Amino acid sequence: MTTTAPEPATRMRSDERRASILEAATAVFGERGYVGTTTDAVAKAAGVSQPYVVRMFGTKEQLFLEVLRRALDRLLSTFREVIARPRREGEPEELTGRIGLAYADLLEDRGLLLSLMQGFMLGADPVIGPAARAGFLEVYRLVRDEAGFSPEVAEEFLSGGMMLNTLVAIRMADDYETDPMARELIEQCAPHKVGMIVKLAKRSKA
Repeated sequence: MTTTAPEPATRMRSDERRASILEAATAVFGERGYVGTTTDAVAKAAGVSQPYVVRMFGTKEQLFLEVLRRALDRLLSTFREVIARPRREGEPEELTGRIGLAYADLLEDRGLLLSLMQGFMLGADPVIGPAARAGFLEVYRLVRDEAGFSPEVAEEFLSGGMMLNTLVAIRMADDYETDPMARELIEQCAPHKVGMIVKLAKRSKA
């Protein structure tokens, strides 16, 4: 008896669709903030219906919590990868520098780091605030316990990361070519990633 091979699936699986919605939500929350984002805007960005987003994630609050968790997991796994592997040729001698470069590379996913900032700004929220604080402490514990940074080095490293986030959030690179002080600030904060930061700013305006 001849058997017929099953036709290949053409519809996206639910786990793939979930990941796609989270990716879209990360970009929308990052750009518009928590208050300015709606589940309808996320649905349009993901190419699905608004009821589908609600059915899969429930409330906007729950969707944002999952976006926050996704961003933190990506950040933590990136740091752990750098800590675990040997130093590559051309990378800084110091582990702080190598992790810092990996952190800056995450800017390619603009919404990722901006959505983290949105979460950190919601510290007074009774649900999102505790999740954001717990996530920030996860990062601090990682750089203290797994990377072995002293409290002073950990504070300096995290401060640099937040400064970089701020420059991206306020689109400082928009003025890179016209304002010498903006150029100096960007080059001081991210000397190895200036080209990428400027390119991302131009791409986001396109």
